[in-house]
Amino acid sequence: MSKSNEVLDFCIRHKTVLSYSLVSLLTAVGEHIFSSVVFKCPCDSGNMLYASIFLIVPAFVLFLFGYTVNTRIWLLLTGSCRLEKGGSCSPRATCRRYCQVLVPVTARALVAPLTWIAVALLGANVYECAASGNSMIKNLVCKDKGEKCHNLLSKTPCDENLKTRVEFLSLQAQSQLIGLFLIAGITTVALVSTCVSHCWSPFSYLQFKFQKIYSKTERELFEIKAKEHATRLAERNLGCFFKATDPAPFQTPSNKDWQMISLLYASSSEEQYYSTLHKYINTKRGNAVGIREEDQNPSVLGLVDEISASESGL
Repeated sequence: MSKSNEVLDFCIRHKTVLSYSLVSLLTAVGEHIFSSVVFKCPCDSGNMLYASIFLIVPAFVLFLFGYTVNTRIWLLLTGSCRLEKGGSCSPRATCRRYCQVLVPVTARALVAPLTWIAVALLGANVYECAASGNSMIKNLVCKDKGEKCHNLLSKTPCDENLKTRVEFLSLQAQSQLIGLFLIAGITTVALVSTCVSHCWSPFSYLQFKFQKIYSKTERELFEIKAKEHATRLAERNLGCFFKATDPAPFQTPSNKDWQMISLLYASSSEEQYYSTLHKYINTKRGNAVGIREEDQNPSVLGLVDEISASESGL
């Protein structure tokens, strides 16, 4: 029983790393199956186009899917096109706010498509097909070997005997080297970005852990309280409808209240708030001296927000 608890605790503590590892693993398996079953190089003048589409289109779809499932995107976009009367936000502040959200979201959305491309390159089949139809590579491989070499190169992906020829073996090596360099580059950028994010965090390590615990608890209680409140409101409305009576007064948050607690939150060293709701409640419920949309700086706690969003399942 203790072993099970240790495993469960490990999974909870490393949920983010494990989730990205699972995404990468599923993407790798999907690419391997897809390339084995679906990919069939035409071995003619259309090699380059066919291989490029096979490599880029699925990666682009995975990239869009990564955006779709990211909660921070919807927090940023929901209601952003509606113009508030008397409201103002400078173009510079708006651009900065969007960039500070989109940059980390884009980095996370690139995990699956880059995995797809890396696995495809390590497999070499896609690259061999694309390279065999590329005029620049043809000229490089078939230098001083005549037109016959050019024609044979286009047919290489479909002929196992041609793949063993010395002048064509380099294509597989090139593909695998590019794939390895891509993986090394991704790992390096991810490590550096994580280090920079933690370095600039306004929280110490233990306070950072406390903030994650608070955020998780707040979300769980919000779900419970919101369901209770919605249930009471629905019961009141249905009771009035079926009994044809006037509704009793019922206090519920205003549109402004919902808008203010839906803003992306970032902390600073001058404040000790752990969420937008926490700051909102402690600054006179979002009045003029409280939270302002243009004051938001989502990038500072982007890592915490992303962990919170992934744990909430939104």
